Amino acid sequence: MPTVASSDQTPIHYRVIGDGPRNVLLVHGWMVSGAVFDGLVELLDTTGLRLVIPDLRGSGGSGAPAGGYTLEQHARDVLAVADHAGFKRFTVVGHSMGGQLAQWVAAQEPARVEGLMLLNTVPASGLPLPPDAAGLFRTSANDSGKQKIILGLACKQLSETALERLLKDAVTVAKASIEGSFDAWTGGGFAEKLGAITAPTLVVATDDAFLPPAFLREVVVRPIQNARLAYLPGPGHYPHVERPAETAALLTSFLAGLGRA
Repeated sequence: MPTVASSDQTPIHYRVIGDGPRNVLLVHGWMVSGAVFDGLVELLDTTGLRLVIPDLRGSGGSGAPAGGYTLEQHARDVLAVADHAGFKRFTVVGHSMGGQLAQWVAAQEPARVEGLMLLNTVPASGLPLPPDAAGLFRTSANDSGKQKIILGLACKQLSETALERLLKDAVTVAKASIEGSFDAWTGGGFAEKLGAITAPTLVVATDDAFLPPAFLREVVVRPIQNARLAYLPGPGHYPHVERPAETAALLTSFLAGLGRA
């Protein structure tokens, strides 16, 4: 499995599936690793695709330093992976906090990002939570009981098998990541960068209680040129886990609409 040293020398691990020519970077969110995309990838026709799936710092096979869990550093880590994988141009698919990172990368490198698909993305402006929820989320490191409560609040159509897979992954995420990345995604702080995004953008909304379609339309779709909303009724915050077949179909359709790689 390839690993690249990021700008602060933290090792960032990633997986490669397929051999192109279309390059697709799958960026996961908070409290999980790149393994969160396994169910989606199993149902995706990868013909003609080269998927690269990093584990963000503090998760999966990547290093877990004491610090560096800012949106900017996470984005640097993602770009280090893209460079190491030899991606000159690529599509970014980001979920939740990974959607924030995808927006950052697309704004930072508009000439390289040819498509942007945002699954239940946290806005660039952040998503402050009520104090009780914030306390639960931020203190959930290595605590599968709290993480099960969080997934229960976030998801609507999660099977028992999928829940167990998520919990098995979540409980291994480093405490520094749980706390630092939580502060980063709730805080946001780069909404002014969105005007630099030029890639065709699909924002996927579901029946997510934290990120309803009308809210995403206002704070994500509206500020990004060439952005549109797709609404998938039924699932909550993890459509690629709760409804992987439908999410794979949305991704396949989006990639086809980008034209030839």
